[in-house]
Amino acid sequence: MHPSRAIRGTKSRLLDGRRIVVGVSGSIAAVEVPRMVRELLRHGADVRIVATPDALKIITEEALAFASGHPPIRELTGGVEHVALLGPGEGRADLLLIAPATANTISKIAHGIDDTAVTSFASIALGGGVPLLIAPAMHGHLARNPAVRENLDRLRSWGVGLIAPTSAEGEEKLPGPEQIAAAVIRRLAQGPWRGRHVIVVGGASREPIDEVRSITNESSGATAVALAAQAYLRGAEVELWAGALRVPPPPGVPLTRWSTVGDLEALVHRSEKRLRGADAILVPAALADYTLDARRGKISSRTTPRLRLDLRPGPRILPLLRRLAPAPTLLVGFKLEAGLSESALAERARTLREEVGLDEVVANDRANLGEATASFLLVGPGGARHWISGPKDAVAGHLLDALERRLPSPPTVRRAAPAVARTARRRLRQRPHL
Repeated sequence: MHPSRAIRGTKSRLLDGRRIVVGVSGSIAAVEVPRMVRELLRHGADVRIVATPDALKIITEEALAFASGHPPIRELTGGVEHVALLGPGEGRADLLLIAPATANTISKIAHGIDDTAVTSFASIALGGGVPLLIAPAMHGHLARNPAVRENLDRLRSWGVGLIAPTSAEGEEKLPGPEQIAAAVIRRLAQGPWRGRHVIVVGGASREPIDEVRSITNESSGATAVALAAQAYLRGAEVELWAGALRVPPPPGVPLTRWSTVGDLEALVHRSEKRLRGADAILVPAALADYTLDARRGKISSRTTPRLRLDLRPGPRILPLLRRLAPAPTLLVGFKLEAGLSESALAERARTLREEVGLDEVVANDRANLGEATASFLLVGPGGARHWISGPKDAVAGHLLDALERRLPSPPTVRRAAPAVARTARRRLRQRPHL
């Protein structure tokens, strides 16, 4: 068995049964292609590679064959490889990804020039409606060339997806393999989350004692980040409202920050229209039950050897969310406990669900805090229980799969999602080189 088959689907099955053609042009970033291809395989894809002659001066045919498990296509023959893989009929690929895409290749595609196998593949994809993604990689001055920018705009107007490069050292570099795989997965998403407006509220609150100290908790925010990332991969228009995070937020997801529970309460009130139009609101945030009046400056430990804090109940966010975002919006709360039996944990979750009017409650033990794995108990109507365990990314995906049956009907999507989509497109257009 070829090693490429051994890793297929080891991360997810989101590309299971999908065939991806990867076009490689002559950028030095071609050396990153094997890592990128292997990442696509780990999500279940079958990958075929087509390369320009200049690309094969940088990365060998043997390396590309090892990465994908198939010999790369270097030229078109009587087998009409571009038609066989991207034309009509059985075996048609699901997407063409050109990564890296040089300024030269981008400009040729924009003007219908077919002088390499890669540009011929692009032409037939555009003519046949096969999704096309392009990941530019070039020197920064080339990226700012008006002709290149105009060509990118032309491709975008044709429905070509552009994967924004990473700016560093005067270069526009190919993003990491995880980010490219995420763009492919999202472009091909067809499930019930596609186009849905999802708000994830996560991270830990920080209630200030003075200007340098605060009361917080052990939450890393990893569950919220994983949920936002998995919803994004499934095609949703996602917003992440985040308190303190100990993990990086997912790329491509708009991020709104809050600090205290009072900050979050104000954000909720300001966002009533967005909340009411959301399809799903997921709240794995670790929110303080108590708050206090912060003192100015820094409390001196020399003059204050003992410190007594006067805590008072903080605002309750879940009831507020339910009031501002009534049904059919799906509202999912999270309940953290410590050391309870399964039956006691389920009872606490059931009580929270009924008190607030939540659609579902995800209950878990503090043992999950800060860990790479998690075990969640999903409690729904009638006390129905469902355990989901594993790595947090996988658990987040399984949780979304379990919740999809509770999503509201599509009209909610048409009412709310475009605002999030416009925000994401505006951020992409604001990049100086694209």
